[in-house]
Amino acid sequence: MTELRSRGVSQDLTERAELVVAELAANAVLHGRVPGRCFRLTLVLDPAADRLRIEVSDARGDLRPLPRPTDAASDPLSTTGRGLALVAALADHWDCVPYPPSGKTVRADLLGPSPEHIVGECRPSTAR
Repeated sequence: MTELRSRGVSQDLTERAELVVAELAANAVLHGRVPGRCFRLTLVLDPAADRLRIEVSDARGDLRPLPRPTDAASDPLSTTGRGLALVAALADHWDCVPYPPSGKTVRADLLGPSPEHIVGECRPSTAR
């Protein structure tokens, strides 16, 4: 994230990016791993739009991420299962797309602070 700071990215955007990268990379290691294959992390900064896209690709296209349902039956003391809720809260948009030949890419877009962003809602994309 030092690179983002050196490019003048706001502290808010950098801090959110750190958390989203950590969560998506951890998910790729835990759930997307195939022996002999790694995951791929890509950050694309668009300074004109004050937007950062985070992409994490792995080899397990058969395991697509879904946000955990928020129901009363879930264990409030569980130490797993909240990662995508965190991504949804921190990102302005996230989705999952195929990564040929058999993998997937989870993408998260983060926008820099603006009046719309501060009062806007964060929710995952329903488009596939």
